[in-house]
Amino acid sequence: MTADLPTGRIEAFISRSTRRPEDLFGFAQRRNPKRAFLFVSRVLGRHIPVAPSLMRKTYEALAKQIPADLPGPILVVGMAETAVGLGGGVHDAYVAATGRGDVVFLATTRCQLESPVLARFSEDHSHATSHLIHRPTSPGIADLMKKARSLILVDDEITTGRTIVNLRAALIEAGLARVERIILATLTDWSDGDAARSTPEPCMSVSLLSGSYKWTPDPAAPLPEMPHVDVTGRSPHTPDPGRDWGRLGVLKQSFAIDARTRAQERILVLGTGEYVLPPFFLAEALERAGACVRFSAVTRSPIAVGHAIESAFALRDNYGLGIPNFLYNVDPSRYDRIILCAETPRASIDPGLVRFLGARLEIRAEGRLQ
Repeated sequence: MTADLPTGRIEAFISRSTRRPEDLFGFAQRRNPKRAFLFVSRVLGRHIPVAPSLMRKTYEALAKQIPADLPGPILVVGMAETAVGLGGGVHDAYVAATGRGDVVFLATTRCQLESPVLARFSEDHSHATSHLIHRPTSPGIADLMKKARSLILVDDEITTGRTIVNLRAALIEAGLARVERIILATLTDWSDGDAARSTPEPCMSVSLLSGSYKWTPDPAAPLPEMPHVDVTGRSPHTPDPGRDWGRLGVLKQSFAIDARTRAQERILVLGTGEYVLPPFFLAEALERAGACVRFSAVTRSPIAVGHAIESAFALRDNYGLGIPNFLYNVDPSRYDRIILCAETPRASIDPGLVRFLGARLEIRAEGRLQ
């Protein structure tokens, strides 16, 4: 698979795929001079609206590849912002499949909470390089995390494996000294096996697709200009720790959900930033109740329109950090109802986004899904 982008050519070489490659990803142009190409997932539910049932099948397909008898306790880490939902979904599917009670889910974040920071690490090629990992507030969960003998590190894709190395090193430095096994769980692994060979512990890579890629930049093309989105700080709208879904560590996802709908109602559920796990469970419940549902999310990731990105809408972030956010591939006219979910107050939502989404919009703010 090949795509000619404004700044060069990207070629993907597939060595293994559980589905047709074109059903798993497309290409796009990053607005990022450090890495000007992007593999856009068609099953993630972030840049392209996706049926929750397809997302659930994706979580289960990855969890099925992870050994059920990993030495415990187990720590599952989902990478902010793009793979927070994926990490939580893989954790949920793995716990359901194995019945284990010693599996902690913890999300990296770019949001400074009130609780102490456990570790920091860098995603060098990203539009937002800095990641934080907060110390769990529950003593029991904190103890399981510290004693973790297996790590399941979840991201949407791997290209070189450098971020995984940085994450593993940060966790070890933070006191996780008993780690024996590492599992890399990704939708697409483009590292040609290098990522799994990058850690001193025995490491296994599981994915829906694996292969390699070749990027040939166009020397005559100007480098893309990236908006200032590399911000990690304390939000004026600090999320309520009492409604934590994974930044402070959880063993099980459980939410009270109002899933009232009518048969075949066309509904778009939108998460915002890192707040995607509770909205996903809402979308899944609405789909089970008979609605025709798609799930997507607002993101800080700057991407140019073209190829897999058919449209883009820019807005102000709802955390009050003063950075641009974007909504991709959403046509409000395709839906009877649009449910925007946020863990910040209703007043934090950009009025421009409210106008764009139109009269069909319903806002569920401050983490309330009922």
